[in-house]
Amino acid sequence: MPERRLPAHIEAALNGTAPLQGNVADSAGRPWQGRDLSGDGNPLHTFDKDDGAVPAPYAAALEALLNGADGEAAVVRALAGVRVFVPVIAQLGDEEQAGAQAHSPHSQGERHAEGDKEADMALVTIKAPDGRSALPVFTSTAGLERWHSDARPVAVFAARAALAAAAENAELMVVDPGGEATFVVRRPALWALAQQKEWTPSYADPELAQLVGGAVPEDGRIRRVELTPGSGVPSRTAAGKVIGGGGPGPELCLTLVLEAGLAQEDVRSLTRELQDRLQNLQDFVERVDSLEIRLTR
Repeated sequence: MPERRLPAHIEAALNGTAPLQGNVADSAGRPWQGRDLSGDGNPLHTFDKDDGAVPAPYAAALEALLNGADGEAAVVRALAGVRVFVPVIAQLGDEEQAGAQAHSPHSQGERHAEGDKEADMALVTIKAPDGRSALPVFTSTAGLERWHSDARPVAVFAARAALAAAAENAELMVVDPGGEATFVVRRPALWALAQQKEWTPSYADPELAQLVGGAVPEDGRIRRVELTPGSGVPSRTAAGKVIGGGGPGPELCLTLVLEAGLAQEDVRSLTRELQDRLQNLQDFVERVDSLEIRLTR
């Protein structure tokens, strides 16, 4: 399987070569030097009037998902334009931790008033059920407070949060963990958010369907391939209601309609061959977070 690399846009931002990292000019090439940042239009005060409540566009998109009126792509689309809160926690120095652990490769030093102890503000990451690292974000301060009372909310746009997740080598972003409806943004959607691009789920991507069709061996043993949502796309609310999106994966289901009469060894060999071909297609690897294969005749 080829090495999974971040898209160039994200790598540039993380390496400090893109405008998101504070270059001398903005994305249009206009220099920052000499700008007047005073007044109501000051971008440093974007969230000054934020009341900490769930942003209305996200709430509406999530409600549509809960009611079956729209899918998870609409939730990610709404998320792309709203503020979220990233939790950070105070991490004491080694001699003060008493066994506590935190991951803070991009932390900033902060001195506590009491005891004059040195501490870092550490970005919180969590482990998904499959072992992958995930960045938790919250749409409201109340949700973050319920999840971790000692965490501080840092307000950022979702694209910035996605870049932070990439910097932490997190492949998932979990929206409102522990809330009534938790939504997992899987890796392809996470990268789309970081690049501020539209995301199309792999199971609804016609270009990906063509890519898969081109990878199918031409000997006729696979009569047809169908792309549908994987078993891990649906999720459940805290009350147990099943909803059609926001799950951690598997994201894509490939149903292979096989020629009748194939021996079991032929089926295994054919399946391995197709998987190898797909894993060597960079576009497929970038667009598909997780995969399951079903066989039928």
